[in-house]
Amino acid sequence: MEMHASATRTPHGSGLGSLTATNPRRPAPPKPPTPRATRRVRRVLVTACVLALVPALISYASAMLAPSNSSLGIRSVEWLRDHGAAGLVTKIESIYYSLEAPAKGGPGLHALPRVGLSSGLAGGVAGGPVPVVDRPPRVAPLSRPTLPGEGVWHPTQVGESRNDPPLLLTTFRSDPSEYPRLVAGVAWINTSRTTVSLYAGRLEPSVELPLRGPMEVPASYRHKLLATFNSGFKLADANGGWALDGHTYAPMRENQATFVRYANGRYDVTAWHGGPDVPPGVVFARQNLPLIVSGGRPNPNLNDGPEWGATLGNAVQVWRSGIGVDSHGNLIYAAADYQTVGSLARILIHAGAVRAMELDINSYWVSFNAYAEPGARQPSKLLEGMERPAERYLSPDDRDFFAIYSR
Repeated sequence: MEMHASATRTPHGSGLGSLTATNPRRPAPPKPPTPRATRRVRRVLVTACVLALVPALISYASAMLAPSNSSLGIRSVEWLRDHGAAGLVTKIESIYYSLEAPAKGGPGLHALPRVGLSSGLAGGVAGGPVPVVDRPPRVAPLSRPTLPGEGVWHPTQVGESRNDPPLLLTTFRSDPSEYPRLVAGVAWINTSRTTVSLYAGRLEPSVELPLRGPMEVPASYRHKLLATFNSGFKLADANGGWALDGHTYAPMRENQATFVRYANGRYDVTAWHGGPDVPPGVVFARQNLPLIVSGGRPNPNLNDGPEWGATLGNAVQVWRSGIGVDSHGNLIYAAADYQTVGSLARILIHAGAVRAMELDINSYWVSFNAYAEPGARQPSKLLEGMERPAERYLSPDDRDFFAIYSR
């Protein structure tokens, strides 16, 4: 018995006995999750993501199903801009337009697009010179040889007075030395013989209006309609106010460029210094960023200022439009493709503007349509590259816009 007990006793001080006394058994490694548990976790994560996306999906679906005259793609981009992705959209657009920018040089044009009616008013019309009461001088061509009709003003409607026409159109090569194929379209609006009206669109201005109105040129006014043209940026990007019929719906911003119509029939494009509300006597006021032309000179901040960075910034070459006033108080609208803010300012100055502001940009939003016959018949675009149809604004439109009527 002693021999058996002695044989099973662990010798004092042996390594095995010491390890057994001081180290407990190591825990077993965790078992891998079962397929059923993995599927459960995956379902929980997917459900959480879907629930988080439901409000966004509902918002997007509602926006896409709402009445609109814009394409699905454009509405999708606008929805992204309004829901936190404005920076991403702007970067993508900037890259796209930079890749699409025209190369300098290359062959020149042999002809310019025709605008208005065929008989021009520069230096008289067929049959000899005609005494003129109020019309602008021919826009001087920037290159020789001059193309036929370059800078020559054309009436837009049959029966317009040749002595003091209400509306004239022309085209000219805006930068023939570096971009010989770029063409600017310009409209001259005789403020003594026209009335310009501002209309709200379906979505813009994005403010509460007691009555949004027809969102198109009213049918009862179309017998006097001469032309329609686009307004400015969306209010969220315009950094400015919006007023109509003496009521301010979006506060006016100090020193911002403002297109104003007064009750006495005068129009102006000016830097605003009248406080947040329009005073009595203002029929409409539409702001859009700072002036790009003042005193007949470009704004010195056009090259590097941040004021034009709300969407694509100032240096991206894209469709741009603007409105200005000449030294006689008449209005000048200009538009062209592949323009920076600086080159748009130069176009407006060359056409005679002493003060001017940028309006909307991008071929989808830039529109100027003239009507050759009363009743909004025979519509035509100022430049064919303008993407929207010439009938735009003859049916409800998403954006606010301007209409020109004969008095």
